[in-house]
Amino acid sequence: MEEFVVFIDGDVKFPLTIDPTVWIFDERKVDLETIFDEIEKEAETEEDKLVAYTKTIAKLWVIERSEGATVPKFGSNENMIRYEKQKLIHGSFAMPLRPFLENAEPIGEPSKVEIVQKDGTKTVISYKEALACLAGFAKGGKKLEEDGPIHIYFGDGSNRDEPIKNVVRLTVRN
Repeated sequence: MEEFVVFIDGDVKFPLTIDPTVWIFDERKVDLETIFDEIEKEAETEEDKLVAYTKTIAKLWVIERSEGATVPKFGSNENMIRYEKQKLIHGSFAMPLRPFLENAEPIGEPSKVEIVQKDGTKTVISYKEALACLAGFAKGGKKLEEDGPIHIYFGDGSNRDEPIKNVVRLTVRN
C-alpha cells in the first residue's frame, strides 16, 4: 500500500508532511462544487478571478471566525447532523494551500513552486499563484484513491475541469 501523504519542502524552514485524509474535519475546507461558481460571479474578467477567489475565501474565513460555520436552520439537531453527514458523504472538497505554504516558512523570497506528480512530472508556477491554489482531496465523499492524494486547482479556476492530479510534493524555490 502506497503512502497517502503530500510533502512541502525545498527552500523552507519547516518541511511539512501532510495527510489530506484528515482535512475532511478541517473548517477551512471549501466545497469544490460551488467555490469556482462563487468566484466567477464576482469576476468580470479573467484577471479578476484571482482577486475574486481571494475575496471569497477571505469572506468565508471572516464569517466562520465570527459566526462559526454556516449551516441551514433546521427544526432539530438531529436533522442538522444528518444534513452535515450527507454533505460529507457525498461532497467534493478542497483545502486552500496558502496556510500550509506559509507555515512551512519559506527561506528568503520564494519565487516558484514545483508541483510534483507521482510519475515525477513537474509543473512550475509562481509562489504567488501557488498561494491562491486549492488542493482537492475528496470527490463524491471519497478520498482520491485513483489519482490522488491531491489535485491542484489554480485559484482563478482555469483548470477546474482538468486539475493537476497525482500530486505528492510541493517544492518551494527561491
